[in-house]
Amino acid sequence: MRVLAVGSMYPPHFEGGYELVWRSAVRHLRERGHTVRVLASDYRAERPDPEIAEDPDVHRDLRWYWRDHKVVRLGPRTSLQLERHNARVLRRHLSDFAPDVVAWWAMGAMSLSMIEIVRGYAVPAVGLVHDRWMLYGPDVDGWLSGARRLGPLAGLLGSVARVPTRLELGRAARWLFSSDALREEVVSAVSLSDTGVARPGIEPDLFPAAPETEWSGRLLYLGRIDPPKGIANAVRAVASVPGASLEIVGTGAAWHQAELRDLARELGVADRVQFRGQVPRAQLAAVYAAADAVVFPVLWEEPWGLVPLEAMAVGRPVVATGSGGSAEYMRHDENCLIFRPRDDPAALAAAVERLAADAALRGRLRENGFRTARRHTEDAFNEAVAKELEEVAGR
Repeated sequence: MRVLAVGSMYPPHFEGGYELVWRSAVRHLRERGHTVRVLASDYRAERPDPEIAEDPDVHRDLRWYWRDHKVVRLGPRTSLQLERHNARVLRRHLSDFAPDVVAWWAMGAMSLSMIEIVRGYAVPAVGLVHDRWMLYGPDVDGWLSGARRLGPLAGLLGSVARVPTRLELGRAARWLFSSDALREEVVSAVSLSDTGVARPGIEPDLFPAAPETEWSGRLLYLGRIDPPKGIANAVRAVASVPGASLEIVGTGAAWHQAELRDLARELGVADRVQFRGQVPRAQLAAVYAAADAVVFPVLWEEPWGLVPLEAMAVGRPVVATGSGGSAEYMRHDENCLIFRPRDDPAALAAAVERLAADAALRGRLRENGFRTARRHTEDAFNEAVAKELEEVAGR
């Protein structure tokens, strides 16, 4: 089976865990004997993870509507140039590589016309949906959003430009969502006839259990640095918990990191809030082990959430909002502490103080966390993806 895997960021040039999920699935397919070509955006990380080697047959030729951690609004002419470029690149790979199936991955801020091009070629496809790009994507896609304003003339424009001006996701692929919560949210707004759920998991060997430690108030946030992640509330919570400290590990919007630094200074806890930047994947287990608890204070409906599962595998208690897909494996007082309301730093602080005062609670969360992590593995996800692609390719 020949698989063309298309998406935005592909390791080692990436910023989050779901790109690593994509890479793992690609490697699994190759180990099963399939031929996989990766077609990704031209994004280049300033400091790619030195421990992640560049995979073979990866083509970073696509342009997208995203720069410096935000969507860019392009004019009509620039959008047309971008879309024509991507259409030429995609058609060349469809012709030269001749895939049996296309796998769509992260498509936020990407040219969604490519999905229509593949449908026009009658190549079967499977889409792995790990965020809400189906809801926001058509609006940030400068080409499709502009074409909508033309009404009936949009079809004529598409014919002349040789770039589709409509998007029929329901007929384009079988769509696999990272959680039931995400699937229900998207399906309520987008007409999709063929959907399923494939929940990402962790690599157990990469996150071995660490010994228990005495509580010293060391909190960890690990992940992308963006406002919806709720990191500001974690900083505010630290300010109200005597002796607590917070390590922020990850990359993202530089402007938001500056806001967080300013907030820590305003609250008088700049010496208790540390920014560490990106950490090589092989060192993440040690980062988790050095913490007393991991905070997952997301403000949005998280599509799934790998960080809590990694923390549970290492044996560190999790304090979280339990929103969106993460609610499908988080159980308050069993494998984590859930604080509500999610936008209240006082609620987060109270949960941390409760954890600090109760060693038995920490032990219970640790043991149940181990069980939860064992149920959600990378291998299980990769097997599910491979079987879906093989089935769709064989139709």
